[in-house]
Amino acid sequence: MIDLYAAGTSNGMRARIALEECGLSYNWHPIDLMKGEQKKPEFLALNPMGQIPVLIDSDGPGGKKVTMAQSSAIMMYCAEKAGKFIPKDGAKRAAMLEAYMSASTDITPMFGSVNACVRAKDPVPYVPAADMFKDRLRGYFKVWNDTLGKRKYAGGDEFTIADLSLYAGYWRTKGAFPELLQGFSNLERWGGELAARPGIQKATKL
Repeated sequence: MIDLYAAGTSNGMRARIALEECGLSYNWHPIDLMKGEQKKPEFLALNPMGQIPVLIDSDGPGGKKVTMAQSSAIMMYCAEKAGKFIPKDGAKRAAMLEAYMSASTDITPMFGSVNACVRAKDPVPYVPAADMFKDRLRGYFKVWNDTLGKRKYAGGDEFTIADLSLYAGYWRTKGAFPELLQGFSNLERWGGELAARPGIQKATKL
C-alpha cells in the first residue's frame, strides 16, 4: 500500500494527481501547513526538510519499502510503477523530459514566489517583487500557450507526466491568480481537457 502525506499546493497536487491518474491505490494523509504539521517530529522523521509531499510505498521495487519526497520524483516513480505516461520512443521521451522539467522547475517555483509576496504578513514592501514574479509567471504561461498551439500535449502528441506536472501549476495559478492566464486560448483548451479527466477531478477535490 502507498501512503501520501501532502497538502493542496502545486507540489502536493502533483503527487496526488500522479497517483490518481496512474490508478495506484493509496492512503491520503492531509498535512495542515498553516498549523505547521510539516515541522512536527513525526513528519520530520519522514522528510527532514519539513516539506510535502512524502510518499511511502510499502511494496516498492523488489518488495522493499520506499520512502521519498520531491513531487517530480514521486510523479516519475508512480508513472514507472504503473507503466504509464512515459513514452517508449527515445525522441519522444526526450521531448517529454524537457517539457516535464520546465513545468516542474519553472512554473511551480515562480508561482511560489508570487504567492509568498502576495500573502506575506505585510505585503506592501513586496509589491515590486510580486509584480516582477507575476510578469515572469505570465511569460512562462505565454510560452506554453504558444507551444500548445502547435501540439496537442505538453511534450508532443502523447499524453505524459509533463501534462500532469504542468497542470498542477496551472490549476493553482487559475485558482489564485486567474488574471495571469487571461487570453491564452490554447492553454485554456488544454486545461479544460485535463480538468475533465476523472483522475484529476478526484485528485483536486480536497
